[in-house]
Amino acid sequence: MGLTGAAAGFSQGGAFGLKAAVEDINKLGGVYVKEYDKRIPVKLVILDNESDPAKAGTLAEDLLTTQKSDFLVSPPQWPQMIAAIATAAERHKTPFVGFAGPFEPNQALRESAGPWNYTWESGFHIGAPFTPGDFRNVPGYTMMDVWWGFLDKYGGQTNKKVGAFASDDPDGRGWYGAFTPALQGKGYTVLGADKELGIAPLDTTDFTPMIKQWKDNNAELLVGNAPAPWFGTLWRQAQTQGYRPKVVIAEKAAMLYSDVTAWGGDLPWGIAALVEWVPTIKAPGIGDTTPVSLDERWKAATGLPTHQLVGSGYCQVQIIIDAIEKAGTLNKDAVNAALAQVDLMTIRGRAKYDQFQFSGFPIALGQWFKVDTAAKWDFKVISSSHDFYPATAEPMYPMPYK
Repeated sequence: MGLTGAAAGFSQGGAFGLKAAVEDINKLGGVYVKEYDKRIPVKLVILDNESDPAKAGTLAEDLLTTQKSDFLVSPPQWPQMIAAIATAAERHKTPFVGFAGPFEPNQALRESAGPWNYTWESGFHIGAPFTPGDFRNVPGYTMMDVWWGFLDKYGGQTNKKVGAFASDDPDGRGWYGAFTPALQGKGYTVLGADKELGIAPLDTTDFTPMIKQWKDNNAELLVGNAPAPWFGTLWRQAQTQGYRPKVVIAEKAAMLYSDVTAWGGDLPWGIAALVEWVPTIKAPGIGDTTPVSLDERWKAATGLPTHQLVGSGYCQVQIIIDAIEKAGTLNKDAVNAALAQVDLMTIRGRAKYDQFQFSGFPIALGQWFKVDTAAKWDFKVISSSHDFYPATAEPMYPMPYK
């Protein structure tokens, strides 16, 4: 996982969740394996891929060939990292359980790389509906559902002109290709979508051309997906150049406290993004761990506010443990077969893989509020379809500016 580099904000919370779950199962003596009729302690090996997909693949190979790992797990990582690990898992026929985030870009990578029979992904859908009859085929399991809960309330108060942005990588392009037609279908005008206006390489440092077009055309909404440093640069330049949209949704970029505070000043104020996990959810951990107690462990260890990917990392261990216990053996093919049968309440919600070997989890929409505490910023739920993820604040509209 990327403990350093552009994805560090994601992996630090996710890694904590993995470690906490392993600590919890080992407090019980380990995972019960029927074949040996005993509990076996779990050893967790974490390697830093420095947010580099090439290194992610190399390190996955090392875990399997040198360190003889039985299984692979991953906290939330970007699709290109997941793909690199999945390639190694397939080569060595080793079950890989990972929180991959958005279904669409991950599924595109799965299809282009050939079948990944040993990779089991978790996350959410951007806009693709779940299969009829699936318990997730209801509002609150796709990103567009979450967006509409907010935009249906405030979008009509704008001119419905949208500036769309995305980093030029599989994740960004997957998002751009999903949300631009969805917005257009709802009557929004996405400026320059046919020319991919707003897509830029990861190493871009000057966003002036796209900002000028958004400003000149009075785009009152700005939405997209990109790493936090990339968007932070874009947003800082937009403020300097006087571009002030009424709504800003910055997926991936604005999910985490450490990422948004790195932008400096008041740049986080009013930015919205998805909410993956909050500790108020009523869901089980391992042993006596609860979402609240897990969150308290994170805060005590780091001194930081809630990290919403701690729960997403923790649940991956719950899933692989459940599959091992179902299989009753450490045999890789048996555990892989058992993963298809997983139907488990985790600390993140109900885990159940579909025909794409993907488990969708519930999501909501949050927004960054300025608060009178040492932390200065608080990410509050502003729109949710779930009673276990209730809204905790009224949305700020329009965006607050000094």
